[in-house]
Amino acid sequence: MRVKKRLLYAVIAGLNAVSLTAALALTIAGSSIARTQSYNRAAQKWDRDGESSQISCYFSDDAGFTTDGVYALRAHLNKTLQDAVSRPDGKTPEIPDAYSTPIGSDLITGDNTGQGEAELTAVGGEFFLFRDFRLLSGAYFSDRDLMQDGAVIERSLAWTLYGSANVAGQNIYIGGVQFYIAAVIDDPTDKYQKRTINELPRVYVSYKGAEQLPSARYSSQEQGYGGYTGGDAPAQLRKVSCYECIMYDPVENFAYSTVNKYLKDMYKGKYKAVNNTKRFTSSAMVKAYKKRSDYAVRKDTITYPYWENASRIAEFKISPLYYIRRLCFVIPALTSVWLLWVLFCLAKKGGKALISTISDKYTKAAYSRRQKKDNI
Repeated sequence: MRVKKRLLYAVIAGLNAVSLTAALALTIAGSSIARTQSYNRAAQKWDRDGESSQISCYFSDDAGFTTDGVYALRAHLNKTLQDAVSRPDGKTPEIPDAYSTPIGSDLITGDNTGQGEAELTAVGGEFFLFRDFRLLSGAYFSDRDLMQDGAVIERSLAWTLYGSANVAGQNIYIGGVQFYIAAVIDDPTDKYQKRTINELPRVYVSYKGAEQLPSARYSSQEQGYGGYTGGDAPAQLRKVSCYECIMYDPVENFAYSTVNKYLKDMYKGKYKAVNNTKRFTSSAMVKAYKKRSDYAVRKDTITYPYWENASRIAEFKISPLYYIRRLCFVIPALTSVWLLWVLFCLAKKGGKALISTISDKYTKAAYSRRQKKDNI
């Protein structure tokens, strides 16, 4: 009988060891994949105290979300946060944000003979705060710059145009319009990002700079805006397909709920909001696993940028790992319940024995006292 019990205990211990080891291995594998998607950690870079969340929103082509929508959303977020947070200094936490949209491809030339085609993206706000680009030379531009004719280009394009990555300050020409190279960044190196991009290098310009491009003006004419010659940019040149912000979270999910509720009222079914900060948590990955069919069968017309597509691939890879990891805890959980029951039974049995012992001692002591009293 004792041999059988020992064998049973050994089997239970072995199963628990295997389950916990598997859970640890799956955790390490999932975490290593999640770490490759560092663009999701912009909030941690901005707020070292971990009190803020990064929220990203992606819009369909027919959503009609423009730079005017960005300004309206900014005002709403600041007002909501101001009403929700009371600080002794009376200041409301900043909400850095960014917005962008792809504007096609064009021929890029330099002052030398080099030339090459590249994909163009119009960006605004603190766009480069949210990216995990590796800066090789120069400095990023922002909305605060007086002149908006800067461009950030990738290393492969810099080598095509000038034979070097250290070319910040040099000129480039996009469709004949002159820009200066504000910064050179490395080409995407993450394997998931590589799977979501084409062979063309990328160039990032400001929205103001994009208004000067002939290709953008031609595109807006195609959309029925007539001959654009300057002044207020038509809606096609103010289009925003990606909006991102970092917002202080006084309570859990406050930032995500605030952004999502505002957009849901006006753009329902035409946008997708993501809480990047909590994207790769265990609970989020288990939910993602249950919705894996959404990755295969798209029900919207949203075109995601390559960095978001890379993170979606990572989600697809990680979600089954975390789902299986949760199953690995079933045996340890059942073992814990069994051990608690055994301890309860032992405690109950021991408690009865203890009560009986105390009762016997009390009875003997009382009997002894009575005998002494009778002898006296």
